[in-house]
Amino acid sequence: MKIIETRVYTGRNIYSHKLCVRFTVDVEDKADTPTKDIKGFNKKLVNALPGLKKHKCSLGFEGGFLERLEEGTYLPHVFEHMLIEMQNLLGFTEVRYGKARCVKGSIYHVICQYELKEAALLCAEYALNCVNAFIEDKEFDLNDAIGNIERQIVNIRLGPSTKGIYDEAVKRGIPVIRLGNESMLQLGYGKKQKRIEATLTENTSCIAVDISCDKSLTREVLKSACLPVADGECVENIDEVLISCRKIGYPVVIKPMYGSKGSGVTVGVKDDKSAIEAYKIASKINRKVLIERYIEGRDYRVLVVGKKVIAVSLRIPPYVTGDGESNILELIEKENENPKRGYDHEKPLTKIPIDDITINYLKNKGLSLCHVPKKGERITLRFNANISTGGVAKDCTDIIHPDNIEIAIRAAEAVGLDVAGIDICTKDISKSMKTNSGAILEVNAAPGIRMHMYPSLGKGRDVPSYILDYLFPSKSEYSIPVISVTGTNGKTTTTRLIAHIMSLKGLCVGMTTTSGIYINDKCIIKGDTTGPDSAKTILMDKRVDIAVLETARGGIVRRGLGYDLADVGVITNISEDHLGIDGINTMEELADVKSLVVEAVKDYGYAVLNADDESVNLLSQRVKCNIIYFSKSEDNLILKKHIMDGGIGIFIRDNFICLADAERVEPIIDICQIPSTYNGKLQYNVENSMAAVAACIGLRVDVETIAKGLKTFYLDAAQNPGRFNVYNVDNFKVVVDYGHNIGGYTAVIESLKKMEFNRLVGVIGVPGDRTDSSIIEVGGICGKGFDYIYIKEDADKRGRKEGEVAALLEMGILSAHKEKENYKVILSETEALKTALENAKDGDCIAVFYEDYDGIIKIINDFKDNKGAIKEKLDVV
Repeated sequence: MKIIETRVYTGRNIYSHKLCVRFTVDVEDKADTPTKDIKGFNKKLVNALPGLKKHKCSLGFEGGFLERLEEGTYLPHVFEHMLIEMQNLLGFTEVRYGKARCVKGSIYHVICQYELKEAALLCAEYALNCVNAFIEDKEFDLNDAIGNIERQIVNIRLGPSTKGIYDEAVKRGIPVIRLGNESMLQLGYGKKQKRIEATLTENTSCIAVDISCDKSLTREVLKSACLPVADGECVENIDEVLISCRKIGYPVVIKPMYGSKGSGVTVGVKDDKSAIEAYKIASKINRKVLIERYIEGRDYRVLVVGKKVIAVSLRIPPYVTGDGESNILELIEKENENPKRGYDHEKPLTKIPIDDITINYLKNKGLSLCHVPKKGERITLRFNANISTGGVAKDCTDIIHPDNIEIAIRAAEAVGLDVAGIDICTKDISKSMKTNSGAILEVNAAPGIRMHMYPSLGKGRDVPSYILDYLFPSKSEYSIPVISVTGTNGKTTTTRLIAHIMSLKGLCVGMTTTSGIYINDKCIIKGDTTGPDSAKTILMDKRVDIAVLETARGGIVRRGLGYDLADVGVITNISEDHLGIDGINTMEELADVKSLVVEAVKDYGYAVLNADDESVNLLSQRVKCNIIYFSKSEDNLILKKHIMDGGIGIFIRDNFICLADAERVEPIIDICQIPSTYNGKLQYNVENSMAAVAACIGLRVDVETIAKGLKTFYLDAAQNPGRFNVYNVDNFKVVVDYGHNIGGYTAVIESLKKMEFNRLVGVIGVPGDRTDSSIIEVGGICGKGFDYIYIKEDADKRGRKEGEVAALLEMGILSAHKEKENYKVILSETEALKTALENAKDGDCIAVFYEDYDGIIKIINDFKDNKGAIKEKLDVV
C-alpha cells in the first residue's frame, strides 16, 4: 500500500465539521484481499495496537472493529482505525472520526480527524510502514514509532496551559486561530480579537515583562511599594559571590538574574564551597547572578488575573519514595514513566531532570544517585519546587489569607502585569504575612497554569475560564459578524453589494472576492482571493468590524472553510460548473459541496437560499439555523409556505423588492432605482440584490440603509469591476463581464438583448477545466445569441492543449447553424479584443468575457485614447 496524495483540511470541510486530513492511498494488488486472508496480519495488528479492541466501528459497540476484522475487512479501513488509535495514544483523545471510501479500483480516500496536523501526518507515515511490514509477515514496533512521534511533536503541540485556554475558547464558541507552531493563539476575529501567548495577553506591557524578567529590578520595584522581599545583591564573579553571601548571611538562594522555570536556581546554600558551585550553575544561564537571603517557609504560587487572585498552589519539590530495592536513579526513571509526566510543558507534570542541581543537592545530603532508599523513605531531589523541574502541586486556593491576597495583587500591579504568578515563601499561606513573616520571591509574567488546573493534591481550578472572562468581560463581544457567500453565479456581485451596504453603517468592512482582498474599499492584494487563506487575512486584521467573504468551490473542496461559523451564509444559485473536477461529477455533488456554507452558520444566524433554484430543497435539508428565502415571485410555493410558518422572505411585488414575514409585507426599493440592475434589465442582478437584502436583514440592518446601499452601488470599475461594466467607445459600446459558464453566458446574453444595438458581437472563451459538453453548450448559446463572434482562449489552459477549448466552442457555434463567415478564431484574448474593436461598426455592442481583467481594460482605454488622438488631429486639420 502507498500514499499517492495528502490533503489537509484546515477548517470545516466536505467530510466533517472537524479538522481532517485525507490520504489518497493505492492498495495495489491487495485491493480485493481482506486482512483475515493476509497471513498473521490481524494478530500482529491487534498485538501492536491493543486499543483497537475498543473501537466500535460502524457496528456501534465496543469490539465492533475487531468483529469486522474477523469477518474480513480491507486495508484502507484498517489504516483509518490505526490513524485514530495512534493519535489517541499520543494524547489526542478527541480524535474519533474517520472513514475509508473507494474512489476507483485500488484507489481509496482515507479521511481521518486530527488535532495536530504534524502528528496525523507522522502517524500516517509510520502506520503505512507498519501495514506494509505486516503484509510481508514482518514485525514492526509501533510502541517505538509512537515514542518517535512524541519526540518529534513535543515542541509544536500545545501544552496543558495553552490547550486549556484553547479548549475553553472553543467551548464558548470563540473562534481560535493558532499563530505559528508556538503557544500563541488569536481568540476571536477582526476588531474583537484578543491574542494570547500561553498566559501572556496582548494587554500586558512589554515594560512590565522586562521588569519581571529582571529579578533585581523586580525586587527594587516591590521594595519601593513597601511589599515584603528578601534582602539581596547582584554579583558577577566568585569574589563578589562570597562577599555578598557573607554580608547577607548563610543560608542564601543563588539564581540567575534573568531566567525562568527555576533554571539555575539553588536554594539553601550554607557555605562558601556550595556558594561557588551554585554560582557556576547560575552563571551558565546568565552572567549576572542574584544572591538573596534564604526565607524559611513553604513555596507558594499565587495566580493573579485582572486584579483578582484566582488560584493558589503549594509547590512541592520533586521526590521519590523508596521501595527498598531500587536506587534513586532507578526510582526517578520509574517516576518519569508516569503518563502524567512529559517533556517540558506537554503534560500536567514534567519529567524529573537528572542534572547538576539534582546531583549537588543529593551530595550535600550525603547521598548519590546510586543510593538505595528504604521502603517508604521519601527522598527530595532538589530545593526548588518548580513544576517545570519535576515538582508537584497542592491546591490552597480556598485557604489563602485576605492579607496575602492583597499583597499578591499589589505585587502584580506594582510590576504592571495583568496576569502574574507571584511566588511567595511563607510558613503558612493561610496566615497573614504581616504577622507570620515571609517574602515575595519572584513575580512571573506568562505564569504556567497547569499546576492549578491539574494539582497532584486538592481541587483543580478552571483557570482558562477566568482568563477568558478577563479578556472578554462582555461575553457577547467575542467576534465580529461573518457573512459567507457562495454559489455558481452572482456571488462576487452579491458579496460586493453586502460589503457596500455595511460600509454605509460606518463599519470597517473586510471583503474577499475573485478580484482581490479589500479592507475599507482599499484593495490590499489583487487576484482570485476566495479561499481559506484570504479569509484568514481578513479575520486576523484588527481594523475589521465585519467580514464579507466570497467563498468559492475550489477552496472548500481543497482546504475547507477559512472561518469557523458564519453569522449569515448565502447561496446565490447552483448550476452546472466545474463538474468533473475534484471528484464532483453531478449537480447533487456540487450542491453538497456548496451546502457547507449554510451548514456552518451559528444556531441563531441565517442561511439565505434562492427559492427559485432547483437545488433549494436539497440545500435546505442541510440547514440547522434560520432560513431567509428569496424569489422573483411572491407566489413561489417554498417561499409562501416559509412566510406562513413565520419565516422571513424576500420577493418582487409591483417591481419592488419586498421584505415579508407572517405579519407584514414591507417594500424596500423599486428595482429600477438599483443602478446594478440597469433599469431592471439585468435580472440576475435583481436576484443578487435580493440575496444581498436577505443577508443584511439577517444581520438586522435597517431597510433604509439597505435601500440607500442598493441605490448607490454602480456597475463600474470602482464598485463592481468586471461585472457587466459598460464602456462607451466612439460610436459603439463594450460590455466587460466574467461570464465563464453556461449560466453566466445565458444571463449576460439575455440582458444584452434588452439593450439597444445594431449588432451584438461576442469575444468568448471558457476556462479549460470545464467539461467538453459544457464548453460546447456555451458555444451553442453564443452561436444563437451573437451576430458575430471572436473565439479566444485563456492564457491558463488548465490542462488543455492550445486550441482545444476553441475547437469545442467552434463545434457549439456550428451546432447553432452559425455560418463560418460570422465568427473568427483568435486564440490570444488581447488580440481578439483588439480585432473586435478595430472592426466595430456604429451601434455595435461588443461583449468580452475576460480572463485578464486589467489587460482587457488597458486595451479598451488605449483604443479610446488612440481614437481621441486621431479625432483631435482631424479636428485641427
